[in-house]
Amino acid sequence: MHAHKTVLLAALFVVSLSPCVAQNKAEFRARDLGVPFDGTPGPLDAITDVAGVEVGTTTLISGDGPLKVGIGPIRTGVTVIFPRPKFNVDPVYSGWFSLNGNGEMTGTTWVEESGLLSGPVAITNTHSVGIVRDSIIAWAVDHHLMKEDEWSLPVVAETWDGWLNDINGFHVHKPDVYAALDAARPGPVPEGNTGGGTGMVCYGFKGGTGTASRVLSKSDGGNTVGVLVQCNCGRRAQLTIAGVPVGKLMPGSEPYAQLHPNARPGDDSQSDVGSIIIVVATNAPLLPHQLKRLARRASLGLARTGSVSGNGSGDIFIAFSTANPHADHPPGPNTVQTVSNDRITPLFTATVEATEEAIVNAMVGAKTMTGPTGHTVYALPQDRLQQLLNEYKR
Repeated sequence: MHAHKTVLLAALFVVSLSPCVAQNKAEFRARDLGVPFDGTPGPLDAITDVAGVEVGTTTLISGDGPLKVGIGPIRTGVTVIFPRPKFNVDPVYSGWFSLNGNGEMTGTTWVEESGLLSGPVAITNTHSVGIVRDSIIAWAVDHHLMKEDEWSLPVVAETWDGWLNDINGFHVHKPDVYAALDAARPGPVPEGNTGGGTGMVCYGFKGGTGTASRVLSKSDGGNTVGVLVQCNCGRRAQLTIAGVPVGKLMPGSEPYAQLHPNARPGDDSQSDVGSIIIVVATNAPLLPHQLKRLARRASLGLARTGSVSGNGSGDIFIAFSTANPHADHPPGPNTVQTVSNDRITPLFTATVEATEEAIVNAMVGAKTMTGPTGHTVYALPQDRLQQLLNEYKR
């Protein structure tokens, strides 16, 4: 049996039993801890509150001890987000935005040109983008979702998990991608050390996958905005939660809590060397240029948590709308709906709010993890966070 097969079979057990992953006292989300977010969440407070959206993950956790390239330890995975149910090939309108481009999101040249997104958005580690991209195409071919003469340009994004994962061991394989695609469902979305976010670090604490949603009032259109993030960005001193300078009040000595070694005291300009991928979904009828505007607003939600999107960070965002089915059907012309620009601001607000909460949810949901050679990243201390919120009357 191949090594990656063993990892797949073992992952469910390793997460709960291995000493490499320490569990928090209970499974909480940020709202459960009393973090006072703005806005009204959907029933799941997740990207899947947007009807039709499906999320699937494969989490790969295996091995301990010194780094042995090609063997492990392994702390990685893949996350897929389908804008429509997985076997629905109808494209959606989409737009994307790069706040800082030290990262990768494939397929976005065609998104920019056509305004359309076909198939899922996938997120993984930096050195697995190629295999995930190719596997998505193969999966579509295997399920007869493409004609023999059709082409595909999947959207696959990444963040770097090399501190906690044997990233040069290339442990994400085609069956792992298929497993995530096959597992995609509506409903609750796993957070923290899961999927592509398994080995990620955020503001010097354990990061990973997070999600949130907002539902607008009827007077603002009643639409839903959902966000999913894979957060691997920031330094400890930057972290802000509900306006509280949490990172400065929880200093740490571990490497990922510190400023860049070349940064001068008080100079944060070189300190943000991670990345974040943000996926925004909505059922509001928006055109591609409006969705690019929505994707830009994810920047403001990220900023609320303290990030300055430093030079070394890959902060890349994509937004899509599940409205306007069959908008690209030939021969056309096709009739589509759109929200007027005068009424789009509430959708911007919802994007900012949901992005902020999704990032904090990723950190609250994450658990302390040890990777190669004793590299350990600690979970955000929930009791201390609650104490600080109380002290700041938040």
